[in-house]
Amino acid sequence: MQSLRSIFFYHFLKRQLAKSRNLKLTIEAIRADRERASGKLGKLPKNLESSQVTIEGLQAEWLIPNDCQKSAMLLYLHGGAYVTGSILTHRRLAAHLAVAAGATALIVNYRLAPEDPFPAGLDDAMKCYLALRASHPGAKVAIAGDSAGGGLALALCLRLRDEGMQQPDAMALLSPWTDLTLSNETHKTLARVDPFFPDQSGLKGAAGLYAGSHDLKDPYISPQFADLMGLPPTLIHVGSREALLDDSLKMAERMQACGTPVKIKTYKDMWHVWQAFVGLFPEAGQSVKEIGEFLGEQLAPTKGLR
Repeated sequence: MQSLRSIFFYHFLKRQLAKSRNLKLTIEAIRADRERASGKLGKLPKNLESSQVTIEGLQAEWLIPNDCQKSAMLLYLHGGAYVTGSILTHRRLAAHLAVAAGATALIVNYRLAPEDPFPAGLDDAMKCYLALRASHPGAKVAIAGDSAGGGLALALCLRLRDEGMQQPDAMALLSPWTDLTLSNETHKTLARVDPFFPDQSGLKGAAGLYAGSHDLKDPYISPQFADLMGLPPTLIHVGSREALLDDSLKMAERMQACGTPVKIKTYKDMWHVWQAFVGLFPEAGQSVKEIGEFLGEQLAPTKGLR
């Protein structure tokens, strides 16, 4: 049964986002508004230290739980439809995942469209992953991402595979955006219940800005159209009230068909990346806990996918 607190947050978020869309803000204003709003969700976990760094010329931040495994690393790629999002908007979610996984997390400000369209964000993710591997040669490394960050995580694994490089030890995807052509059925059928995407206009505009002159079916842009063999063990969490539901369901189905180990869970009555509200209602905390347990198992020295 859905918690009363999550019902409140769902309707509150739906109203607030509708008001924001009516203002027809610029991308710059949307970025600033989301950074301000992120500060209202709460503080970082108490048992964690953070430090700002520069990696491969990019702003990044270490999130280090007090009792983490020194050999367990997590690269977190934030969402925001490739045009918004930052360390500030997603550090709280990344920090809670780090604590739940018992791993040190790195969250990075990869370049965004329209200033830097594809493949800039993918290039940045690749550089940070390779730098993480080089600086921690004995560590296990997982990658996680939400929404566009989930799509970017998939694209990174595809590129690593195609270039013959070491895959992450695990991948966790939170409501990943995997089809920028917006051809999946739930892009339309669930739009009316989705607080973020009540129609296709926002996603369609963001997809065009990100892809630029490239084909939206390019597998590194829309991983749904890729050969999905040889990817790391993967966990996907998605909500039943989001237009991107099929992006997760079809991805899991195709990964299974290609022999990639994958588990997927659909949370009833949840919406796009509800985990951002961790600590505010139980369904968010439960998802973070389960993702953390999966990552912890994969990053442990002697354990693998069950």
